[in-house]
Order: sequence, then structure tokens, then C-alpha cells
Amino acid sequence: MPFTRCLPALLIVAWGFPQLLGAQPLSGDWYGNRTWIAEQGVTFDLDVAHFYQGVSSGGLNQHAKYGGHGDYVTNVDFGKLGLQEGLFLKVRAEHRFGENVNADTGALLPVAVLADLPVRGDEDLLLTNVLFTQALSEQFAVFFGKLDTLDGDPNAFAHGRGKTQFSNVGFVANPLALRTIPYSTLGCGFAVLGEEGTPLFTYTVLNPTDTASTAGFDELFAEGVAMSAELRLPTSFYGLPGHQLFAGTWSSRDYVSLGQDPRVVLPDVPINEADGSWSAYYNFDQYLFVDPCNEGRGWGLFGRAGVADQQANPLSWFLSFGLGGHNPMSGHGADTFGVGWFVAGSSDQIGPILETVLGPIEDGHGVELFYNWQATSWLNVTPDLQVVVPSRDNVDTALVLGVRAVMQL
Repeated sequence: MPFTRCLPALLIVAWGFPQLLGAQPLSGDWYGNRTWIAEQGVTFDLDVAHFYQGVSSGGLNQHAKYGGHGDYVTNVDFGKLGLQEGLFLKVRAEHRFGENVNADTGALLPVAVLADLPVRGDEDLLLTNVLFTQALSEQFAVFFGKLDTLDGDPNAFAHGRGKTQFSNVGFVANPLALRTIPYSTLGCGFAVLGEEGTPLFTYTVLNPTDTASTAGFDELFAEGVAMSAELRLPTSFYGLPGHQLFAGTWSSRDYVSLGQDPRVVLPDVPINEADGSWSAYYNFDQYLFVDPCNEGRGWGLFGRAGVADQQANPLSWFLSFGLGGHNPMSGHGADTFGVGWFVAGSSDQIGPILETVLGPIEDGHGVELFYNWQATSWLNVTPDLQVVVPSRDNVDTALVLGVRAVMQL
């Protein structure tokens, strides 16, 4: 039974995100070799994202910085290679470079999360994905290996790894889950697939500590275990496509400090020991308009909500809402836009501990607007504006202006 039609969706199951499919990359077709290699079952998605952002008012420091992120993904279809039907391998190598203003806004949530990944302050090229996926049928697949989790909590209008849609982590994934689920670690799980291989339910068991810079075998489950489950159901309200996602995470790890996580800007201070942590969250996307000439283009609404354990998580609840999608104007169908608002509720248990270091702590708010312009087939340029109200009560509202440029190599 052929499973190759499931490949794009299985890449999402394996915490992957197809990058601007159909775009002609900067390096071209390698004299036809890139197409030939793809026909044999090996594809390359290579890109470099450049960020130039500045805090123009408020925040902790008012200046501009330049940095970026390189992302190099190889996907292998062993069925096309004639070795094993339904078996796929995904390898991701990534690195960061330069500087960014994530710590200059005074906010807990980074305004450009990708600029600090995979490890804050480290410019080494690291393997964050070496993941095997085996489709056992057209409705079921298992996966195992090292995986990065940035592509969890998928949403049609607010996702994209921080390089194709919003940049702020509050619109890339629900930040409540970041406490229990590390960015890159060893794990395994299974997925139940719907039509055309679209994931309906995924369940993942993970090592609870981040091992982006190591193989991870020496510390596998040494501090417990983490689990996540996501149910994402397609909808068709008023004849228009959408999704409803229900998910939860849990970790048995003992938390004794806030730790250093590149997806959240926090000092590494001790906290009262907490035995495990959890989060529960929801998101939706709903198209309000679909191009009658191209069903893959349209625009609509999105939203997120969630609650989390206050003993170990610096955030206790989260809400976001916004509008995004493709530009409906003629001649700009490849361009996308987004506008969103979020509020992150601070934990009543962790907040008083943070106040000893950062001063009074309240709830944090933020607004982001972007327009993603496809300048060429291999270059997308995205002006971005963010207004961030830090949870630190003694830090003024930060106005962040910037531009992101993503080059497909």
C-alpha cells in the first residue's frame, strides 16, 4: 500500500513545517539535479532568516540589532529509494548568529523567538531533528528520534516557526506549553491521520530536558518524562475550512529553578521545588474568505487560550486573538499579513519570586502587525511592528520596529 502521498502531513506530525513550497530557491535547480534527487526521495529545504529590529521607545534599552537564523532541513522518503515503504527521515540542522532585542524589551516573551534558537548565545550549528517516521497505514504512523517541538500547536494563521508569519513567540505557539516541553530532545509517539494524511491526533513521549546541543542519550529520562497530546479537528462552518485544536502537556520533572529557555526571557533564579507541571490549551483557525480560483489562499480569524500549573510555570493563563492570511488584492496573492493581540497572565506563585529580582510583576500584553511580501521567488521581506507591555511593572511599554528577510537557498 503506497504511503508516499502522506509525506507532507507526516512532516508536520514529525514536528516539521514545509517551507514556502513551490518557491524557486536562490540556488536554483542545481542544473536539474535538485529535481532528480527529489524524484529519488530526498528533498532539501534550506533558508536563512535575517532580523533587524529596534526598540524605538520604552523597554530596557533603546537601540537596534541585527541577527539571524539558518535552517537546513533534509527529508528522505525511503519508499522512493526502494528501501522501505512508508518510512521517512527528517534531519534539521540550525544555528543562530548576531544579536537581537529580545532581552531589551523587558518582556518575558521574545519578540523574535527564532533569533534565539536553538540555544541562546550559541552560534554553533546543531542537529535539532533526526527523526524517523513510519506510516503503518494511511491512517496511522509512529515516529521516534530527536525532534524539535516548535511546530507543535499548529495554526493556519499564527504559526510558521517565526519566519513565515508572526515573529513573537506568543503567536507561534502557546507559551504555556514551553515549561513542560523542551525545544529539542529525544522522544517518540504516534499519529492518527485523516484525509490526505492530515494529522488528527498526535501523542508524544519526550525526555523532559533540552538536549539541543548534545545527543541526549546520557540523560535520557534521567529527570523523569514529559508527554503531550494534541487533537486537531477540521471544521467547515458556513462551508469554509477551519480547525479546532485541544491539547495538553505534562511533565514529571522536579522544578527547582526557572532555568534558561531561549523561548522565554527569564533570569535563572531558584523557585520553591515543584514536583511536575502541566498545561492545557486550545486554538482555532477559521477562514472567512477563500479564493474561488485557488483554495489554498484566503484569510480568516485565529485564537489561542490556555491554563497552566502555577507552582512551576511563570505563566498561569494565556489568551490571543487575531486576523491573518493572504492578501486578497489582485497581483499580491503570494503576500500574507497578520495582526494579533495577546495577554499572558503571570503566576501567583512564581510572580512573587520574580519580583525579588525584576521588581513588581503584572500580566503581560502585546500586539503584532506584519506584512509578508514575496519580493522574489526566493526572498520574502516582512516589515513588522510590535507594541509590548512587559509584565514588569517598572518597565515602560516597548515599541519594536523591524524587518525580517527570509532567503530560500
